[in-house]
Amino acid sequence: MKKLPWKIEKIIYVAQSFRHGRPSGASTGEKIAAAFVLNRMDYLPEEYSDVIEAWERIEDWQEIVKYIKRNCMHLVEAG
Repeated sequence: MKKLPWKIEKIIYVAQSFRHGRPSGASTGEKIAAAFVLNRMDYLPEEYSDVIEAWERIEDWQEIVKYIKRNCMHLVEAG
């Protein structure tokens, strides 16, 4: 299997950590991105409880979130 870019792997790892209730050591932006990947706004950091504000906060990660949702959810769910 082809290795994915590190940003994609990182968000997949954080999303898997959320699913299993494990700490991930992720940054705020990575946590927000993983919450969007899982479609779980209850995983947003407390200071970003507004969905629009949270989405705007991860401007650099938005394309990664969209890519994972389209192509890699099987990896999120497998982990």
